[in-house]
Amino acid sequence: MALFRINSYRFLENQKISKQLTQILRQLSDSSTDLKSILASKIPKEQERIKNFRKQHGNTKVGEVTVDMMYGGMRGIKGLICETSVLDADEGIRFRGYSIPECQKLLPKAPGGSEPLPEGLFWLLITGDVPTEAQVKAISKEWANRAELPSHVVSLLNNLPSSVHPMSQLSAAITVLNSESKFAKAYSSGVHKTKYWETTYEDSMDLIAKLPVVAATIYRNSYKDGSGIGAIDTSKDWSYNFTQMLGFNNPEFIELMRLYLTIHSDHEGGNVSAHTVHLVGSALSDPYLSFAAGLNGLAGPLHGLANQEVLVWLEKIRKQVGDGATEEQLKEFIWKTLKSGQVVPGYGHAVLRKTDPRYTCQREFALKHLPNDPVFQLVSKLYKVIPPILQETGKVKNPWPNVDAHSGVLLQYYGLKEMNYYTVLFGVSRALGVLASLVWDRALGLPIERPKSMSTDGLMKSLGAK
Repeated sequence: MALFRINSYRFLENQKISKQLTQILRQLSDSSTDLKSILASKIPKEQERIKNFRKQHGNTKVGEVTVDMMYGGMRGIKGLICETSVLDADEGIRFRGYSIPECQKLLPKAPGGSEPLPEGLFWLLITGDVPTEAQVKAISKEWANRAELPSHVVSLLNNLPSSVHPMSQLSAAITVLNSESKFAKAYSSGVHKTKYWETTYEDSMDLIAKLPVVAATIYRNSYKDGSGIGAIDTSKDWSYNFTQMLGFNNPEFIELMRLYLTIHSDHEGGNVSAHTVHLVGSALSDPYLSFAAGLNGLAGPLHGLANQEVLVWLEKIRKQVGDGATEEQLKEFIWKTLKSGQVVPGYGHAVLRKTDPRYTCQREFALKHLPNDPVFQLVSKLYKVIPPILQETGKVKNPWPNVDAHSGVLLQYYGLKEMNYYTVLFGVSRALGVLASLVWDRALGLPIERPKSMSTDGLMKSLGAK
């Protein structure tokens, strides 16, 4: 009996000590501004958790694949792991479990600002924890200190003709930046695979830091006089420095860019840009080459180019119907568009079955800062008119607007009118999510991606079809 009491006492003491250690580690995590050391402490725990999960459920089925899924772009097939965000058909995107309104409320903001800083979202995506102001300031400073471009990349950008599309320039510059890859150098030297994540992290931090400099150089070379972008202010945040380098200093526009770069950062792992970065990265291509591949996917009209198509369509409405169009006139225009075999750009989504939360937060920004802008008023009227019409056709699963229905309008209002450049902004933002995911891909030792494909004849034969 005495032995039982001693063992019980020891058990309770061990539980108490374990709880205290957990609290101490949590406090250290909350106070430390060293993102890499925090990540290093989390990775072994996550590796063990996933190892145990796979041991217990490795043979468990999570879904089925239909013929329509195979021919329909693999839509709906559950076949990827993405730790950073999950897209729910009814709730929209959640970053590490947090909705966009929650991120707007919880993530640190610039002094006097009301929108979340992208640095805070990156911390959240990497660690799963909401960062403190001190932690976000540390990331801002670190990115500012890593921002300088090597001379050969500057030379490349300055010698590309302005006729080269901005996305092609961005992809080329990021590809050439792989000369700086710490991962590639470590791999060549024979580093152990358990250390892959460390140099992937370093490359990702360098790349995110340099992206605004590359993107701003492209903008000024393509659309302005090609003058220098100026120096980075190490006391300011990532979005502030980016907008200054672009040549904009309107405080409202800086706030818009903080919001824009946050909400466009990640949309789980199955979209073209995110999946491409994961796929190319699974071959152990360095983060620069992997991200450049993702940018080439983002450049497509069915992905990142869509907001440009929305603006072209809005201008068409304004020319044919006018700014003061009534709802009846707009309904007539929409029906005419649909009956001609065209789609309504900016409406519908492959996964979502509600209004995109990214659309909603941009609408709220517009209601606050530009409620009387004629293009925004047109967008607002279309928000009332289009969904009922699309529902009436009986052919549309999601009649609600997505992010592309609104983002271009805001950029136009503040003077960034060069539509071919909009996807570059999207690309700068998307780096946050896909590179955070790539770090975890390496930390978890995910293998090269290699799904099985079949020919139509082989598929028919396997199903006994004629």
